[in-house]
Amino acid sequence: MKQRRLIAAGALFVAGAMALSACSSDSDSDSGGGGSTDSNASITIYNTKPENPLIPGNTNEVGGGNILDNVFRGLVQYNPDTAAPEMSMAESIKSSDNFKTWDIKLKAGQTFQDGTPVDADSFINSWNWTAYGPNAALNNYFFGSFEGYADMNPADPDDDGPKEAPKPKADKLSGLTKVSDTEFTVKLASAQSFFPTMVGYTAFYPLPKAFFDDPKTFGTKPIGNGPFQITSGDGDTGFTLTKWSGYKGSDVPKIGEAVFKTYTSDSAGYSDVLAGNLDFMEQVPASALVDNQYQSDRPDHFVNKAVGIIQTATLPQYDANFKDNPDIGKALSLAIDRDTITKSVFNGGRTPATGWVSPIVDGYKAGACGEYCTYDPAKAKEYLAKSKFKGPFSFSYNADGPGNKEAAEAICNSIKNALGVACNAKAYVDFSTLRADVNASKMDNMFRSGWQMDYPSIENFLEPLYATGAGSNDGHWSNPQFDSLIKKANSEEGDASYADYQAAEKLLSVDMPVIPLWYQAQQSVWSDRLSNVKVTPRSTLDLTDVTVSS
Repeated sequence: MKQRRLIAAGALFVAGAMALSACSSDSDSDSGGGGSTDSNASITIYNTKPENPLIPGNTNEVGGGNILDNVFRGLVQYNPDTAAPEMSMAESIKSSDNFKTWDIKLKAGQTFQDGTPVDADSFINSWNWTAYGPNAALNNYFFGSFEGYADMNPADPDDDGPKEAPKPKADKLSGLTKVSDTEFTVKLASAQSFFPTMVGYTAFYPLPKAFFDDPKTFGTKPIGNGPFQITSGDGDTGFTLTKWSGYKGSDVPKIGEAVFKTYTSDSAGYSDVLAGNLDFMEQVPASALVDNQYQSDRPDHFVNKAVGIIQTATLPQYDANFKDNPDIGKALSLAIDRDTITKSVFNGGRTPATGWVSPIVDGYKAGACGEYCTYDPAKAKEYLAKSKFKGPFSFSYNADGPGNKEAAEAICNSIKNALGVACNAKAYVDFSTLRADVNASKMDNMFRSGWQMDYPSIENFLEPLYATGAGSNDGHWSNPQFDSLIKKANSEEGDASYADYQAAEKLLSVDMPVIPLWYQAQQSVWSDRLSNVKVTPRSTLDLTDVTVSS
């Protein structure tokens, strides 16, 4: 899960214009206090173990993304208040042919933390590496619309079978052309109006020559171009990020160091916050939500904000019990009492989902799930009777995530009560371990899934998760009509694109391969040391604005 204010539906800006150009703006926070600050201060932040080595093209989950998003900067970055894309490494991103060809001009003089230039080659080489099929990068699919992608990713004749995929015809995207050290063009096989928004995501970060010389070593201590650089640490214990003095962006940190501490227990992290041993926790445990205990525990040091996250339950379509069996998804969805669970487990801190898209992005439309997201035990039993699989069921979850245990147990209890069939909450020790089995297609029953938006677009809640072969399509669902509607919507803007995205989303209710659970608000807490605390629409702490009193 790229797994996150009270922002009203439609409040986020989604780039759909022909171009984005550099501009300056003020970004003063309204959440801070007065007095002098310590620009050399070190703060500690709750984090989960990254799934993989810290390589942008192979990182698509929160534990690793939290690190990389502070160590790197892409062509654009997202405004911490609105999530609107703003120029970062790019000077401009323009299209003159209805979103199929994009001309990108870079700011001159930008460098990586080893002094090498951030230039056209650093983007082109990075994108080619991620797009090259044999590298098996998790973010490979983000380049699926680029011209030349098919030649780099020939179809595997039997997926995970004994036959190997043919050797790619090319190791470079034909759609990438260098114009100069500070300019390159991107030609897409299919139009994407949201391209200038998308390219701020982790998959599109540039990479220095050092990565290609030794990718394995690089993954343990990446060399970025962002406001922080990694100075020590590992995934098991955490990473120390130090302010990089060579950073030329406008968002220069007001602290000297950020230590991301790896936890396997949310309750342990919360105890550390209360004891003064941890400065920031992104999401408090479910137990702290009861009667809003976290607000009493940390008065004036908490936030409760809607963010771009949805939680879901995925049914593996590669498993014989779920393949071509839409009735089972409908039965299970109808058997989940979302209203009771969100109130009893999360004290109203979650909102029952009625579809697969977060309400905070433009184009959201309530009710895509139809009747299947309404608790109805009688109707659930009817669909179970029609299903070729009758259970028993299990629900796999990662135990290191706040509220996951309580939610999993509540979901299974609801299913048992509604259907009269056994359901077991199956714990994985941490997110990394769960994701290893998910990515290896080893799941044989329901499993916890969810999505923190990579960039503020309705497309991001649909195509990466449900398009055929998409890298985050964990359940391997496929529907040609869905794919066609997404492609059409990508080439449009405004209401026309929203209508097609909504039509694509509605198709998910036909097969129910993934069960919507709830939209997420985030309840964060922090220590007395911190001021100017800002939680972004993507649920992360804005590390460039937070301060520590001296």
